[in-house]
Amino acid sequence: MKKVFMVHGLSGWPNGGWRVWLMGELEKKEIYACALSMPNTDNPILKDWIEEISRTVEINKKDEIYLIGHSLGTTTILRFLESSATKIAGAVLVSGPIELVENKAVSSFLDKPFNFKRIKSNAKRFLVIHGDNDSRVPFSQAETLSKELGCELVVVKNGGHLTGSEGWDSLPQVFAGLNDMLVAS
Repeated sequence: MKKVFMVHGLSGWPNGGWRVWLMGELEKKEIYACALSMPNTDNPILKDWIEEISRTVEINKKDEIYLIGHSLGTTTILRFLESSATKIAGAVLVSGPIELVENKAVSSFLDKPFNFKRIKSNAKRFLVIHGDNDSRVPFSQAETLSKELGCELVVVKNGGHLTGSEGWDSLPQVFAGLNDMLVAS
């Protein structure tokens, strides 16, 4: 069975932004989708966030798993893939920082370089999506991420950080990219 798990970002919640819309679209295709509730969302601890993804993946390890992250959720998925022995089918990475940013609450997630070789070995497919005018995560980080993962970078014109508070209650680019992965598997 194909299953999609979404990981929100700092101070986020499972049903925020475009996640509810995406779950509805996936339900129409009879694909199981769930947005994880990450612990201590305002003061995240990397180990706890990785454990939440690990627990979910372990429970569903017989299924074809796809992870979708937004912002710090993207960073957490990368750290999970870097440390995991479990392979997943694909990851859609939205507005994710890969280098230190101004927000000190996320510095422990970004205090060391990523092992992209290891990350790539634990997922079959990747897609990076980023707003061209994101004020929180520089666009150059998305360019670096897509280059390191050897995947497409989908640019959302005037997308900002692609949050619900910026008006993103749906994000067709995520659905289209994920659908391409689902069909290709």
